Amino acid sequence: MTIRTLDDLLAEGVSGRRVLVRADLNVPLDKQTGAITDDGRIRAVLPTLTALTGAGAKVAVFSHLGRPKGEPNPQYSLRPVAARLGELLGAEVRFAEDTVGDSARSAVDALADGQVAVLENLRFNKGETSKDDAERGAFADQLAALGEAYVDDAFGAVHRKHASVYDLPARLPHFAGRLVLREVEVLSRLTGEPERPYVVVLGGSKVSDKLGVIEALLPKVDRLLIGGGMCFTFLKAQGLEVGTSLLEEEMVETCRSLLERSEGKIMLPVDVVAADAFSPDAAHDVVRVDGIPSHRLGLDIGPETVAGFAAALKEAAGARTIFWNGPMGVFEMAPYADGTRGVAQAIAESKAFTVVGGGDSAAAVRALGLDESSFDHISTGGGASLEYLEGNPLPGIAALED
Repeated sequence: MTIRTLDDLLAEGVSGRRVLVRADLNVPLDKQTGAITDDGRIRAVLPTLTALTGAGAKVAVFSHLGRPKGEPNPQYSLRPVAARLGELLGAEVRFAEDTVGDSARSAVDALADGQVAVLENLRFNKGETSKDDAERGAFADQLAALGEAYVDDAFGAVHRKHASVYDLPARLPHFAGRLVLREVEVLSRLTGEPERPYVVVLGGSKVSDKLGVIEALLPKVDRLLIGGGMCFTFLKAQGLEVGTSLLEEEMVETCRSLLERSEGKIMLPVDVVAADAFSPDAAHDVVRVDGIPSHRLGLDIGPETVAGFAAALKEAAGARTIFWNGPMGVFEMAPYADGTRGVAQAIAESKAFTVVGGGDSAAAVRALGLDESSFDHISTGGGASLEYLEGNPLPGIAALED
C-alpha cells in the first residue's frame, strides 16, 4: 500500500484547481476574550498551505474546533483562527459562515489562484462525527463537491473515523500533507528500532488514559519515567498513602502488575509538591512520597525527582531517544510548574533524538517559554501519537492508502 504525497499533487499541477485541505486548527481559546492562546497548530500547517498557494491552487481549509455537538455554536467558531491564519500567511483569508452551505460555496467559488478560504467548524454538522456510515457519507459527499483534490494535514485528527478524515478521501484524489508525513516519519522511528538507551517520560492525570501506551512501550524502552497525577496510582500500588491526591482506585492492581513486570524500568517520583487545595494560592510544601499528609494532594513532582529524572535522561551512556507525553504537574499554576519545566529542560538539553508527544506537553513547552527548536519534533496530535505508538490503526492514515 502506498500513500501519495503533497509533492505528488504538486507535480500533477494545481494551478487553478480547488484543493481541500483538512487541517487541525483546534487551538485553545481564552474563555473570557475568545483570543487564541497558542497558535502552534496553525503554524504547523503553513508549509502545506504555502506550497499549494505558491503553486496557484485555490485552497479551502476545513477543521474542527472544540466539541459543539453537531450544531452551530459561536463559542467554537473558526473566525478568529481564519484571522490569525491570514496574519501568518501575510495575505487575505476568506471566511465562510458555514461548512457546506451557500456561504461555503460562495467563498470557494470566489477564490482566485493562490488564495485561501477557511470554512466554518466541521463539527457544526452532525454528519462529521456520526457513527452512522450513511450520515457521515452524505456529509462527505457535500464536502467533496467543493473541491477537486484532497490533502490531509490534520495529524491530530487521523485517529478519528470522521467524515472529513475517513470518508472524504474516498471521494477525491487524496494526498498526505507535509505535517502528516513528518509525524508518521518521526513516530515510525520510535516504533521501529530507536537508538538506545530509549527513555520515555509519561505524565498527565490518569493511568487509564495511558495504559495502552504503557503496555505497548514497556517491552521496548530502557527506562519509563512516570510523573503527573497518574503517578499517585502507582505510588498507591507500592503501598504508599497519597492523601487526597488524584487516585484511580480501580487501576491500583493494574499498576502493581506493571511494576512487577517492568524489571525495574519504571521510575517513580521520590518527592512531590503537596498542597492543601487545588489552587495556586493554597499552602504547599515539598514532601517525600512516603510522607504525604492525609489532607493534602500532590500537584507536582519535587526537586529531587526532577534531578533524578534528569539524570536518567542523561545517564552514563546518554539517552539516544526520548519521547515525552504529559506534564509532570499542574503547570498552568506557577507554584506547580517547576517539575514540568525542569524535565522539559533536561530533555531539551539532551543530545538524544527528542520527541514531544503533543497535547498538554506541547502546550507546556510554549506556555513555559521554552525554545521549541531545542526539541527535534513537537507533535500536533497527543491522542493520535499515543494511538500510533500503541500500534492501533489510524483511520485517517488508512484512508490515504491506495
